[in-house]
Amino acid sequence: MGTDFEAEYNNRARVPEHVRVFARWQSEAASYRTAAAAAGRAELGIVYGSTARQTLDLFCPEGGPHAPFAIFVHGGYWRSLEPSMFSHVAAGLNARGVAVAVAGYDLCPQVTIAVVIEQMRSACLYLWRRFGRRMVVYGHSAGGHLAAAMLATDWHHRDLRAPADLVTAAYAISGVYDLVPLVGLSMNQDLRLDADEARRVSPVFWPAPTGRVLDAVVGPLESNEFLRQSRMIADEWGKAGVLTRYEEIVGTNHYTILDSLVDAESPMVERLVAMTQFAETAPS
Repeated sequence: MGTDFEAEYNNRARVPEHVRVFARWQSEAASYRTAAAAAGRAELGIVYGSTARQTLDLFCPEGGPHAPFAIFVHGGYWRSLEPSMFSHVAAGLNARGVAVAVAGYDLCPQVTIAVVIEQMRSACLYLWRRFGRRMVVYGHSAGGHLAAAMLATDWHHRDLRAPADLVTAAYAISGVYDLVPLVGLSMNQDLRLDADEARRVSPVFWPAPTGRVLDAVVGPLESNEFLRQSRMIADEWGKAGVLTRYEEIVGTNHYTILDSLVDAESPMVERLVAMTQFAETAPS
C-alpha cells in the first residue's frame, strides 16, 4: 500500500489539540509583545514591502537592536497564520542578547510561493540595509522551507553591496524542502503548484550553500514524511559541503517543537545563540 501523502502532510489532523496550542501561542505572543513594547524593546509593524502583510516586528534585547540578529519566519503552509501569533518565540534569544525580527508575508493563493520567497529576501535585505548585520534565519514548517531558501540565496544577484553570506546560518524547524509531494494534495488548490514549479521552489534542488550552516530539526512525533524531509536536506546539502545537522527534539510534535524557543537555557536557544555568534564572526 502506498504512502497516504494527504495524511502525512495534514499536521492539524495529526495533532487534534492544535486548536489549544494556537490559543496558547496567541496568548503568550500578546503578553510578550505588550511587555517588550512597555520596556521600549519592541518596534512593531515595520514596513519592508508594498503590501499590508509585508511587515516585521522587531524585538530587541536590553542592549538594543545593535546586537546579533535573527529573523523568525512562521509556518501555515504559506497560506495561513499571522506573525503576531509568534512574538514570544523571540523571548529566549532576546534574553541571550540577540535581536529578533518576526516576519510577515503575503499568503497563497493571493500570491505564489515564489513570491513569498522573494518577499522574505526583501525582508532580509531591508534589515541588512538598516542595521548592517549578517543574520540567522529560523523558521517553522513553511518557515523552515523559507529559512533554507534564504540560506541558499545568491545575495549578490539581488544587491551587489550585500555580503554573499548575508544569511550565514539557518535553523529550519519541521520544514518541507521538496514540494513535489504537495502537488497532488488538497492544499494545492491554494498553492497552485505543478511539478515543474514545485521543483523550482524546493531548496533541496537548488545549488547548495557551501560553507554555510543548516540545522534541520523535527519532532519525533511528526509524520514519516516530515522526518524524511529534514533528513533529506541535511544529507543532500551535507554531501555538497554545507555544514548540516539533523536533530529530533525529544517528545515533540509539529507544534510543541516550538516551545523551547521561549526558554533562554534550552538546547534549541543555545544552538541558535551559537549560530548568531558564527554570523558575527565568520569572515566575509
